[in-house]
This record gives sequence, structure tokens and C-alpha cells, in this order.
Amino acid sequence: MRWILSLFDKTGALGVFTATMGCASCFPALGSFGAAIGLGFLHQYESLFLNTLLPVFAVFALGANIFAYFSHRIIYRAVAGVAGPTMVLLTMFPLWAYDWSTYLLYAGIALMLFVSIWDIFSPPRKHCSTSVQTINS
Repeated sequence: MRWILSLFDKTGALGVFTATMGCASCFPALGSFGAAIGLGFLHQYESLFLNTLLPVFAVFALGANIFAYFSHRIIYRAVAGVAGPTMVLLTMFPLWAYDWSTYLLYAGIALMLFVSIWDIFSPPRKHCSTSVQTINS
């Protein structure tokens, strides 16, 4: 079950990152990186990436992180995992008109990538609040 949640989280983060690399006018640094690795043909789909795929993958990652919390019950990992997609979704919908929202979007994408890499190298393990000891007599 843990590997399925990890796969959903990685898919959401990778999808958001790929969607931002395909939108060179909105994300010039990531767009130029995407063009350098051969994703320049995606520029014709910028509106699809920005308006549809970016929020869909952010919701996907948000759901995976919320569901993963109920599996491992580690609050700091849950907060870190939920903060990135929440920042992306807040930027995409209610906060888009503000100048500082671009920085919030970049921070959310970076946080999603950081948490995904963190989960690869240090996967969460369930912490038990009670321990049961068996006494063999």
C-alpha cells in the first residue's frame, strides 16, 4: 500500500513539474530547461498545461499526501506534503491576480519536488503510539 501512495505522490509532483516546463511564457527558467531537454514542442499546449493539468496534478498530489498521512501519522511530513500542492492551488485560483503569487507558485512547485525527493531517500514509517509487549512465561 505504501508504494502505491508513493507512486501517486511522485506522479503528482512530476506532472506539476512537467506542466511547468511546458509553459515557457509563465515559467521562463523551467521553460528553458524543458526546451533544453527536448520538451520545446510542448509550447503549443501552454494553456492546457497551465489551466488544466497543473491544478489536476496538484489535486492528485494533495489527495495522495492526505491519504498517506492516515497511513503513517507523521504530522511534519503531512504538513510538508500538503503545503506544496495547496500553495499551487491557491495560486492558480484565488490569488492569481497578485504580483507575489508567482513566487508562491514557484515555492509550491519546489516544495512538492523536495517532498517527493525526501520520500524517495527517507520513506515515512508508521510510528506507533502504544507498544504491546508479550510476556512469555
